[in-house]
Amino acid sequence: MASLDEGRSEGISPAKKRKHEGGSEDSGVPEKAGKLWGGRFTGATDPVMEKFNASIEFDKRMWKADIQGSQAYVKALEKVGLVTKDERQAIEEGLDKVAEEWNDGSFSIQAGDEDIHTANERRLKELIGSAAGKLHTGRSRNDQVVTDMRLWMRDNLSVLGNYLKQLIQVIISRAKKEIDVLMPGYTHLQRAQPIRWSQWLLSYGTALQRDMQRLREIMTRICVCPLGCGALAGNPFNVDRESIAKELGFPGISANSLDGTSGRDFVAEFLFWSSMTMITLSKWAEDLIIYSTKEFAFVQLSDAYSTGSSLMPQKKNPDSLELIRGKSGRVFGKCAGFLMTMKGLPSTYNKDLQEDKEAMFDAYDTLEGVLQVAVGVMSTLQVNKKAAHDALSPDMLATDLAYYLVRKGVPFREAHGLSGNAVHLAETKKCSMKDLTLEDLKKVSAAFDNDVASVWNYENSVEQYTSSGGTSRQSVLKQIEQLNKWLETL
Repeated sequence: MASLDEGRSEGISPAKKRKHEGGSEDSGVPEKAGKLWGGRFTGATDPVMEKFNASIEFDKRMWKADIQGSQAYVKALEKVGLVTKDERQAIEEGLDKVAEEWNDGSFSIQAGDEDIHTANERRLKELIGSAAGKLHTGRSRNDQVVTDMRLWMRDNLSVLGNYLKQLIQVIISRAKKEIDVLMPGYTHLQRAQPIRWSQWLLSYGTALQRDMQRLREIMTRICVCPLGCGALAGNPFNVDRESIAKELGFPGISANSLDGTSGRDFVAEFLFWSSMTMITLSKWAEDLIIYSTKEFAFVQLSDAYSTGSSLMPQKKNPDSLELIRGKSGRVFGKCAGFLMTMKGLPSTYNKDLQEDKEAMFDAYDTLEGVLQVAVGVMSTLQVNKKAAHDALSPDMLATDLAYYLVRKGVPFREAHGLSGNAVHLAETKKCSMKDLTLEDLKKVSAAFDNDVASVWNYENSVEQYTSSGGTSRQSVLKQIEQLNKWLETL
């Protein structure tokens, strides 16, 4: 940020400084003539305020969308006779040259380019002359900026969708390949019941599927064209808004010009979607952090997604996963912060809404990095089948023991209590549940018989869950098939 004393050295005010440099102090000639909002103002703007007000450093990434919108708008102006065919062609060709400069990195941002709209129009005027001044006829930065944002989001959120799709594809591939790996399933981070590693993988595949569905749903609300709403009241020159929308590839227009210029629920919805997706990824990362510890050792992260310790040579830290978990807070903060910005605004456009772009860009950039790293981690980690299986223990089959009794005709509530009695008996005898003799078990319930030995088989345990969504091989393969079929529709 510029120093508060910048331009004030030796007692010279910002206005007098401009006079010394060839500007006008009190001539009555507006000093903001080069700005899109110039004309009414004659006094100088504090340089600190200039910088505080400017958004060019972050909204310049919307240069392509801004040019797209301008080229569509000038065609609408020609249709209503406000620009000639030659002027329209000159503006379109000039904007193409501006786009080339942005593309090849030669576009030069000048002092006074407070936003991407000002910068592009200033450069257009340098290239084609006074005809550039007709481009803004009936248009406001209020409808221009929100159009740019919607275009930018439409064209860029598909990138996030593609990374999500890649992550789900990797999950499906591993679930199919590693279907024979058994591991403990957890509740309250306590070992609960045996499950397939593949079912754990698919639990996140299913959650990411919902994240993808939500993204596709909000895209329908992003793809609405507000161009032609003006500053707030609408367009006085009867430009064909439907034609503008069609030109830009939007299926429809905003129905109300007041809402069209000020509505940012699509940004808030994107930030909420980002937060929900980060919750999925943060939980996934947390599980893998735990599973990668030596105490668990179910998985080993690739060196490409791990770091070492500056002090302890033996350490292999899951920094990739920790950063995913940590960056979730950053995204949540952007969402909460922007909601607070929006909640008390009067209609229609207010400068507070300039905060929308930084939140949007930051959430997008965070998700783009996180999803790429997540795909890399998921593609390269190794699963330790033996360690996962060794973590299983007979006490995890206590529920299976109750199910055994249910199949013998014992009501579940009674069977649950009897299984608990068997757990207590094993604890009393200081032995594993599977080491209880048939005689021991018959003291608990006469329903136990020789076939109770089949309960202590982990493969038998997972295979009993054959209903849809369960952890049996058949059920897991069905989940893989369903997820694959859904991916093919994208």
